[in-house]
Amino acid sequence: MVVLLLRLFWTFFLIGLFGFGGGYAMISMIQTEVVTHQHWMTMGQFTDIVAISQSTPGPIGINSATYVGYTAMVNAGYDPSWGILGSFIATFAVVFPSFVLMLIISKFLMKYKNHSAVESTFLGLRPAVVGLLAAAALLLMNEENFGNVSRTPWQFWISIGLFCFAMIAHRIYKTNPIAIILLCGITGMLLF
Repeated sequence: MVVLLLRLFWTFFLIGLFGFGGGYAMISMIQTEVVTHQHWMTMGQFTDIVAISQSTPGPIGINSATYVGYTAMVNAGYDPSWGILGSFIATFAVVFPSFVLMLIISKFLMKYKNHSAVESTFLGLRPAVVGLLAAAALLLMNEENFGNVSRTPWQFWISIGLFCFAMIAHRIYKTNPIAIILLCGITGMLLF
């Protein structure tokens, strides 16, 4: 149990340390670690965790760490009370590097924010963040979310329709994202 808690801490500490671009950019890193490398959960469970993390208040990266910590402990056969400890450890580990870095950076950023090296660094990080966000979007375009055209055509076409509705409602009609989430969720429950 202690080994799993330490692995949770170290994994999420590294994700928090190198996860530039916010929570959505962290999703592909979290998926690679918890599903592919550590085998703490299946891709289906991870997809559910992403959906829950998007639906609950707070940053998606932190919410995902919380749910992964719990699920990893429970999937390993430990009592749900140990899952709560796993949640706490994973959440603390993903937030800790940012907290320490912000304390250090905030001290020096105001002094050097107009320096060319600092401006170049932030300019160079932008494409990396866009790449991480694109990877997170592509990661979620899988069979668990959209179904399969040949095996589950109903699920596939309903999922595509909901995706298009959400995109049009947000981009063209500027609909509130909360309303879009609720409408898509209710429609999905009724149709599936």
